[in-house]
Amino acid sequence: MEVHLPKLVILTLIPIFLPLSSSSKTYTSLTQGSSLSSPHDVLVSSPMGIFTAGFYAVGDNAYCFSIWFTHAREANGNQTVVWMANRDQPVSGKHTKLSLLHSGSLILRDAGQLTVWTSGTASAAEVVVLKLHDNGDLVLRNEKNTSRVIWRSFDSPTHTLLPEQALTAKAELVSSRSLTNQSSGFYKLYFDNDNVLRLMYSGFEMTSVFWPVPWKNSWEAGRSTYNSSKTAVLDLYGRFSSTDDFKFNTSDLGVGPRRRMKLDVDGIVRVYSLNARRNTWEVTWQLPMQPCNIHGICGANSLCNYSPASGRRCSCLPRYKPKDSSDWSQGCVPDFDQTPCKNNASDDVFSRINHAEFYGYDIGFFQNQTLEQCKNRCLSYCECKGFQYKFDPDRGFYNCYPKTLLFNGYQSSGFEYWIYLRLPPASDETKLVQLQLQCTNPVVEIQRPYTRKNKHGWLRSLAWCVGALGALELVCVLLFLYKTRASGKKLREQGYFQVATGFTRFTYAELKKASRNFSEEIGRGGSGVVYKGVLSDNRVAAIKRLNEANQGEAEFLAEVSLIGRLNHANLIERWGYCAEGKHRLLVYEYLGNGCLTENLRSKKLDWRKKFEIAVGVAKGLAYLHEECLEWVLHCDVKPHNILLDENYQPKVADFGLSKQLKRSEVENLNVSTIRGTRGYMAPEWVYNLPITAKVDVYSYGIVVLEMVTGKIPNFDSDQNGGILERDEGGSSSVSNWIDQIVELGEYDVAGLENLIKVALQCAQENRNARPTMAQVVDMLLAH
Repeated sequence: MEVHLPKLVILTLIPIFLPLSSSSKTYTSLTQGSSLSSPHDVLVSSPMGIFTAGFYAVGDNAYCFSIWFTHAREANGNQTVVWMANRDQPVSGKHTKLSLLHSGSLILRDAGQLTVWTSGTASAAEVVVLKLHDNGDLVLRNEKNTSRVIWRSFDSPTHTLLPEQALTAKAELVSSRSLTNQSSGFYKLYFDNDNVLRLMYSGFEMTSVFWPVPWKNSWEAGRSTYNSSKTAVLDLYGRFSSTDDFKFNTSDLGVGPRRRMKLDVDGIVRVYSLNARRNTWEVTWQLPMQPCNIHGICGANSLCNYSPASGRRCSCLPRYKPKDSSDWSQGCVPDFDQTPCKNNASDDVFSRINHAEFYGYDIGFFQNQTLEQCKNRCLSYCECKGFQYKFDPDRGFYNCYPKTLLFNGYQSSGFEYWIYLRLPPASDETKLVQLQLQCTNPVVEIQRPYTRKNKHGWLRSLAWCVGALGALELVCVLLFLYKTRASGKKLREQGYFQVATGFTRFTYAELKKASRNFSEEIGRGGSGVVYKGVLSDNRVAAIKRLNEANQGEAEFLAEVSLIGRLNHANLIERWGYCAEGKHRLLVYEYLGNGCLTENLRSKKLDWRKKFEIAVGVAKGLAYLHEECLEWVLHCDVKPHNILLDENYQPKVADFGLSKQLKRSEVENLNVSTIRGTRGYMAPEWVYNLPITAKVDVYSYGIVVLEMVTGKIPNFDSDQNGGILERDEGGSSSVSNWIDQIVELGEYDVAGLENLIKVALQCAQENRNARPTMAQVVDMLLAH
């Protein structure tokens, strides 16, 4: 028998080689003796999967075991991290595991050797399980007695406090070092020994409390020291309360958005709320503090300047230079010899800096001093770096504050203070070195040696053999990729399109599964059938399966691209699409109250809801007609294409028949086929007149009249003359017959008359007599 040795060797070695590469796994719980491997294994919260725990990348081959929101992301695209176990000691991405030992202790080992973090628990007599809950709390508890909590992440927060997570005397929030460095930073929110919640700067060389303002007593700052529990919590409604009487409410107070309270890298505490519609975080409360009042923000020997236009800037004092221009927290260092009392200190000079103040580090406080007396006092101390010279308006004289350290400097035109900087007599230069804040961070390599035991040397030889065979296979793969480059190019183009539009490109199989083989139909129209489905991320969606036509993929993607540029509260929100072979599908948000047609038949809508629907639809159409870079004509405005959300707010849907055009083409638009639904179509379609945005205005008028009267347009006539028969009096006679035609129950007579007049104007046969949709909005809201 002929044997092909290379193939035989490959087939023989595959079972040995495969265990060396692990695939990612998703868990809902971790039991004793099991583990999560970096960097891909994750633990998801139950039952809704709001949070994920796993290895979060903080650098090149550097990971921290963390908890983050599964879907919500930061503005820079990174996951929204809420907790870290080893933020100051990242681990390698290879052979690192978080293990739940049989002893009941959680342990994180770097590369399987060095222990970098442990829960410090040992419950060998108990059966324990680790679970992540939908409130973001990672809990180790007794599996049989679930009320017995052994360890939980809520007890050791990092920089974030989640709703109902208590900040206590044994816990504190510590900011990150920078936007890109997740290690512990300089700012801390904690309960002090006097039971007051405080913010502290703790830098390389100094520490200082800056909130509440340190020059006030606790009661002057509205705080109480008479408590012993030391507890602060943000509840589910957006209310924060602390046992020292500090309280606040977020701007979006109430049940609804997901929130998180974070001590940011700039030393400011903020509460972020998730805008579910945009999937973005928005600040709904922040500590009311000027950026330059935060201690340590510019380091020693520097001044902080702030303006709304240019933001915060750090400036070195005269004859000082930045210690590290990429990290202003390190401040500035003298560009001269600063040996205390070297030579004759009396020769030192003073450079005056106007409108500036340095807080703290005073040698003493000397009242009623002349400028010369204050200079001599500073010269008498070798450690004096300068002095603050302030006028006391209550007593009518100046006070002197010699400084041992120039820290927490702030310069503003609103200050009437002066700083006199002590300098050796080498230069009379008083120009400040001013640089804008830098946000770059150098990459620091973690120096951590790993020792490996030299066992099973024959495995190394085997690995070399497998590597050689792998190289051969790699060549084959490259040849295959070369031959299929056209297909790869197409996939890349699809990726670029997804980034440009913000849409997700679904496969047909994904949507077929989400809709359970298109089993639950929720609507149909001339362009296709709509089905209800549940996407892989548990979002309920409406999946529209367009009728098969001769439309090419490029033409379909062009229309999808247009839709991606439309964003209005009264337009249906599109989430994705599918263009696969002959299949064309659109995925958009599911609205539980269905279309306007169904609600009109069920008579659920009172006068107020109908009026708000009329206004909302008008705003959506006005946006399409006048606020887009390209004009969009809907061409099929009817109750079936107006959907209602849970609050009965309208959203215009179904742009399958829409027409996009440039503004220069509006007067010369040529539409080859009639578009729309009989009964709602403007006369221009029948008489072959130029098609403009006024066709949508006409359809809108018919829809409003149908809402008011409950009468459906005549679908059989070639031209719809309007739902109402107008008498010779025109719109002014509306009040004469309004009670006979209206089906609204209780209503505002004047408001209803105005709505009917606007609708009749929109439904004029003469297109030039119809208002624009923007004018319709103004007329409705002017009432």
